[in-house]
Amino acid sequence: MNVIGAIVAGLAGTIVMSMLMAVAPMMGMPKMDIVGILGSMFSKQGNTMIGWVMHLIMGIIFGLIYALLWNSGIGTATLVGGLIFGVVHWLVVGLMMGGVPMMHAGVKAGTVKAPGIYMMNNGGMMAFVGGLVGHAVFGLVVGLVYGLLA
Repeated sequence: MNVIGAIVAGLAGTIVMSMLMAVAPMMGMPKMDIVGILGSMFSKQGNTMIGWVMHLIMGIIFGLIYALLWNSGIGTATLVGGLIFGVVHWLVVGLMMGGVPMMHAGVKAGTVKAPGIYMMNNGGMMAFVGGLVGHAVFGLVVGLVYGLLA
């Protein structure tokens, strides 16, 4: 497994996904503030820097997981392989968003709205679609970049 390639691919995927999240409201999608949600996880006031660091680290971790799976013979590091991993990634992580209130200081304090499963409390079906598209793009980028570097 090419660890450096997986880290670069995870960072690239996270950066592209973050750019997509930034322009989403301009395309009629709800604001997808995962950095804000992550940054307020440990204190009700929140910290944007902590949110960004956590978001980028999670991208690296998922890049490593994707690469590990591909190198274990599960799927391939291609655009299609990345797309499939990105969709599965969203289906799993989106469900986990329902558990955020149990461990989130900002939600417990009432300064952050609980996102709900698939972030649907923050934009309904459009949030679901936005999250799905964002994770699909993440997977596409990770598959492309890792495929080129591996």
